[in-house]
Amino acid sequence: MTETTNTAPESRATSAGKRGVPAWVQIIVWGLLIALLAIVFVGLRRAQQGTVQPGDKIPDFTLPLFSGYEYEGRSEVKLSDFRGKVVVLNFWASWCKPCEQEAAELQEAWQFYEPDGKVVFLGADYVDTEPEARVYLKKFGITFANGPDMGTKISQMFRIKGVPETYFIDQNGVLQYVKVGPFSSVDEIKSIIDGLLK
Repeated sequence: MTETTNTAPESRATSAGKRGVPAWVQIIVWGLLIALLAIVFVGLRRAQQGTVQPGDKIPDFTLPLFSGYEYEGRSEVKLSDFRGKVVVLNFWASWCKPCEQEAAELQEAWQFYEPDGKVVFLGADYVDTEPEARVYLKKFGITFANGPDMGTKISQMFRIKGVPETYFIDQNGVLQYVKVGPFSSVDEIKSIIDGLLK
């Protein structure tokens, strides 16, 4: 009499265990991995691009304004509010020594262009606190619209390298000139603006 053993169910169970992860899970994992790599790639590419360049259309943004530094009574402004005007957007900070070198020149240029209403100056306070920013604005007698770059959203959009940096945006919302570092004179500021008003 011979004994027979049936090993088929056992071998079936073992092979089922070796199958691994279901195909749908693998697809999801690979999909997430590809999406993550795409995000990293876009971020690296953006970092390599440097600052926005003349000729770039600037996306609309909103700048909240400090109390006392509103624009025509408004507590916040959008770039699109100024279509038809030249916009001078200056990034600055109270802790920035080079910013102090150009503060008086920016204010003087603003006072020169303010009466005709064709040019708007905006100050975006970068990585700062409001009390220190207010001391700076008062010290240099700044009167044009100024506000905090909340969460550095605007400076990230412009991909600034530091402060001061100033962006000259034309009447159609297109960037025309970028000044990295402080201006040397009021005449330098005026020459750029006058070129855009022609």
